[in-house]
Amino acid sequence: MNWISNIALAIAAFIHFLPVSGIVGKTSLEKLYGVSIADPNLLIAMQHRALLFGLLGVLFVVAMFKVDLRLLAMCFGLVSTVGFIAVAWQVGDYNPLIARVIKADAIVIVALIIGLINEFWFIKS
Repeated sequence: MNWISNIALAIAAFIHFLPVSGIVGKTSLEKLYGVSIADPNLLIAMQHRALLFGLLGVLFVVAMFKVDLRLLAMCFGLVSTVGFIAVAWQVGDYNPLIARVIKADAIVIVALIIGLINEFWFIKS
């Protein structure tokens, strides 16, 4: 049943690797999120965000091969995705590209919940 967890982690990794292109600069970030980034401080924060998504994606990939990291990776992924959706809903009035990110995060949440259920089922069996 490890393949179920691996699929969940692969989905999470793929989606988290998508914004990594934002590390290269402002134009990429503006295309990804449909926003204008005029403030250099915001650019720094957004590029750092892209880097952190890459690191989280790497954790998902490593957890596919290191079983002892699966629960940690899945929990980190859930906190990240649920947190983003919660912030977006609290702020509201987001653009269609942010709505797309919310949909992608919802896919990750479902995948990781299935993966967590599988991990607990597999551990108890």
